[in-house]
Amino acid sequence: MRDLHFAIGAHVIYDGVDVDIARGRITAIMGPSGTGKTTLLRLISGQWRAARGSVRFDGAEVARMSQRELFEQRKRMGMLFQSGALLTDLSVYDNVAFPLREHTRLPERLIRDIVLMKLEAVGLRGARGLYPAQLSGGMARRVALARAIALDPEMIMYDEPFAGQDPISMGVLLRLIRRLNDVLGLTAIVVSHDVKETLGIADYVYVISDATVIDHGTPDDIRNSRSDWVQQFIHAEADGPVPFHYHGAPYADELLTGERG
Repeated sequence: MRDLHFAIGAHVIYDGVDVDIARGRITAIMGPSGTGKTTLLRLISGQWRAARGSVRFDGAEVARMSQRELFEQRKRMGMLFQSGALLTDLSVYDNVAFPLREHTRLPERLIRDIVLMKLEAVGLRGARGLYPAQLSGGMARRVALARAIALDPEMIMYDEPFAGQDPISMGVLLRLIRRLNDVLGLTAIVVSHDVKETLGIADYVYVISDATVIDHGTPDDIRNSRSDWVQQFIHAEADGPVPFHYHGAPYADELLTGERG
């Protein structure tokens, strides 16, 4: 991504952002809620288009692709949605089989073998007959991960994969993301504001806020960043460059004027 500009109405999301996603590595995009982390994934996958700048995937300009080319490109990308986004009326088995049935002409016998292999990789082969309503939050996220890798994508995007997970489920997801990346040679983008967990598995990190990249580097570079904003973010400090109080008139002045809000 080069000189990326994007806004929704008057709200500027990105103002000249440069980001590189290295092949075969885990790149983390971090920052507070509402800074446009998920927007970045939508721009990469071509759901949205930037007002200005370039988004290139494997040398191809995403914004210039036809709809057919874009659909083909997306088959090379896996997506783990924040909510899991499992189809509630389908079993675990059928959720994982869904992209294979939609995008390939493989015989059902081979689809079965692939589905069982993907579920085995996330430790849920024995749960293939269950439905999403019967799964815990952590199990649902792992089924969604099995579905995301069903087509053997070259790149997988994780949108807040640790949100709402208990410590055990989070530990399982962390191990899976790192292991799958290493074993399958995936390129991964992890969008998150969970500092400890994300820095523990990422190879490279971008910290984004106020429509720009605040800092980037290895996890150790981020931990030792000279940016006061980054230090406030990674140490969860209540006050700092991002103030506790929203900007307003002095408190004493407002009390004396007696005006209502």
